[in-house]
Amino acid sequence: MARSHHHIERHLVSRIGWMRAAVLGANDGIVSTASLIIGVASASAAQGEILIAGVAALVAGAMSMAAGEYVSVSSQSDAEQADLARERKELKDGPAAEHAELAGIYVERGLTPDTAKEVARQLMAHNALEAHARDELGITDLTAAKPVQAAFSSAVSFIVGAALPLALVWLVPLTSLIWVEAVASLGFLALLGAVGARAGGADMLRPTIRVTFWGALAMAITASIGHLIGGVI
Repeated sequence: MARSHHHIERHLVSRIGWMRAAVLGANDGIVSTASLIIGVASASAAQGEILIAGVAALVAGAMSMAAGEYVSVSSQSDAEQADLARERKELKDGPAAEHAELAGIYVERGLTPDTAKEVARQLMAHNALEAHARDELGITDLTAAKPVQAAFSSAVSFIVGAALPLALVWLVPLTSLIWVEAVASLGFLALLGAVGARAGGADMLRPTIRVTFWGALAMAITASIGHLIGGVI
């Protein structure tokens, strides 16, 4: 007796919610903390002062990233819920018009009018709101906003990213800290770009170059400002 097998696919789009926040948090943790350390070190600060500034940047940055992600993604979630509430009301007040609207979407995607009407009828009979949310609004379980997940991913990844350049303050002599910090942090950013691209199934070269370039620019500007301020003070 032949067995039926269910083919289960795990698409990379299912990672988009937490992965975007995680990559953003880690990137910001590396860039902001390394830039701050380089800027403070360029102002001829002592190792203890650099360390205090770096720890403060790690804590404040993680809290800021978590709060920012939560507020931002919550706003997206509120907009999605408002659209769903509006769609629910429209389905109640004018189901025939909503059926025609859904059928029109399927015609635009290549179905014949008769087939589109039948598909729309069956999908609405199964779950009308889900069908309209997915095909009219573009809202699915995979892409729906998840504020808590985004905030947690962003905060944790920021701490991990910031801890890498911060650890160098303990390990590297003050005389060579600026250059070692810059080179190592660019290496961290390149690794992050490659890992993020790999996790998202994309080509690794362009993301790696992109995050490394902007990180180098941020550190160069911060080092210049720190050097100027150190010279004045």
